[in-house]
Amino acid sequence: MVLSENALTVLRKRYLMRDTSGKVTETPEEMFYRVAGSVAEAERNYDGDVEYWTERFLNIMKDLRFLPNSPAMMNAGKSSGQLAACFVLPVEDSMDSIFNSLKNAALILQSGGGTGFSFSRLRPKSDLVHSTGGIASGPVSFMRVFNTATEVIKQGGARRGANMGILRIDHPDILDFIRIKRKAGELANFNISVAVTDAFMKALSHAGEYDLINPRTGQIYKKVRAKEVFGEIVESAWETGDPGVVFIDAINRDNPTPHLGNMESTNPCGEQPLLPYEACVLGSINVNHYVAQGQARQLIDFESLSRDIETAVRFLDDAIDVNKYPLLDIEVMHKGNRKIGLGIMGWADMLISLEIPYASKKAFELAGEFMRFFRETARQCSAELAGQRGVFPNFSRSVYASQGMTEMRNATTTTIAPTGTLSIIADCSSGIEPLFALAYKRLIMDTELSEMNSHFFKTAEQFGFYSDSLKEQILIKGNLRGIRGIPEKIKRLYKTAHEISFRDHIEMQSRFQKYTDNAVSKTINMARNAKKDDIAQAFLLAFEKGCKGVTVFRYGTRKRGTLVRFSDSD
Repeated sequence: MVLSENALTVLRKRYLMRDTSGKVTETPEEMFYRVAGSVAEAERNYDGDVEYWTERFLNIMKDLRFLPNSPAMMNAGKSSGQLAACFVLPVEDSMDSIFNSLKNAALILQSGGGTGFSFSRLRPKSDLVHSTGGIASGPVSFMRVFNTATEVIKQGGARRGANMGILRIDHPDILDFIRIKRKAGELANFNISVAVTDAFMKALSHAGEYDLINPRTGQIYKKVRAKEVFGEIVESAWETGDPGVVFIDAINRDNPTPHLGNMESTNPCGEQPLLPYEACVLGSINVNHYVAQGQARQLIDFESLSRDIETAVRFLDDAIDVNKYPLLDIEVMHKGNRKIGLGIMGWADMLISLEIPYASKKAFELAGEFMRFFRETARQCSAELAGQRGVFPNFSRSVYASQGMTEMRNATTTTIAPTGTLSIIADCSSGIEPLFALAYKRLIMDTELSEMNSHFFKTAEQFGFYSDSLKEQILIKGNLRGIRGIPEKIKRLYKTAHEISFRDHIEMQSRFQKYTDNAVSKTINMARNAKKDDIAQAFLLAFEKGCKGVTVFRYGTRKRGTLVRFSDSD
């Protein structure tokens, strides 16, 4: 194995097994073997060859072509054995339900998972509580309780608590929710997103009003101007980076099992919408590994990629069977729908290898073509597994059955995750993001890591424009703007996140979303001097382009609380 120093640091800090004194007791190779062997045990359920699939799983991970989500690498083969990253828990309008969900969230967070909640069913503040004759405190007050509980949970000492809190745009307390993170320290362990409906977007486009609905009674609470509420979302996002928005109706139009209920929330980074009590195991393929040198040009090795997608889909399906679930309700739901989320990382690296600028028509077209192939292949692999192992138990109640579609082993197969720490281990760019910078520092578990794009410096040496002065300038600036002596072609190829317009960020996200079953984790980076109107236009464009959600982050924003969106919630 070839691992970078940063990869080794992250593995030692978070993934490798330790003895009772805290001393690391396994090597990275042993870790991958532990994960591969543990997951391959599921093959016994289907008369599969455990040793053969252990080797297949081991090779794809050891070569850093595929990595599963963090809980799988941390917990596989251990007594905890919880392998899923994404969970959604219901929060109903009763004290019993609220605190039962809090207890369940504690178990999930401790196991390394991230939890999403919709607080939209809770009655608004000052509403009547019949059982006591008092008045309700509202959803935001209960979010503070969840936040405090998360603060004291260590997730096995390896991952900090990460939550998603969602409130519908038509909830009477929506303005309190939108404004909450403007206060320093509020909801530090939450990302928050507004569940935006088509009805709201229609009202916004017509400069009209829409209804706020009391969830307890189902009655109209009052009418408000859509433009004023949208303005508050923009103000908070410009100031703090929160809230993001999720287009909840778009999400439910792609719900594969609508007869089981509507999806109301996502996981902490927004890429995995789930039904209450659902979970999902994620994994990502480093696509830069499949750039092959052709005689006259560089090509993508789709044949090798197909084989690895097959292995990865099988790995994730096996992980569902060997997973040790924190709750029986979650096990029933996950095994009922068998959702998996295979995605990619290293996209920006692959574009550079192909000599295609990230913000270009050619890159956008390739994104759609590539992800269409990726999803079609993943679905074909799931269909083949269905032929061998049977369809997911809720198949007959799914859109696949009602629309006469192919039998599937998994209700969903593809997700684009942020791959925070996974991309450090794989030494590649994260998810489908552009390069964040050519040199920067990042904090992982209180350890500062220096990131430098070695590929760029090799290119500089190859083309004869490397110098110590160039390196010093890049270490200070993080990008190539204003640095003389660099060919324009190279500058276009190595544009960083803040040099790319929000329109191009969203265009890339939308191209991937079109061929992704679940959703796409993508941060729309903006410069410090971005205007509020830029934020507004980004939200509107994301809706127009068919994205399922969007997060906008203006550089230098004083993020009020823990920065979860760019964390390690893989």
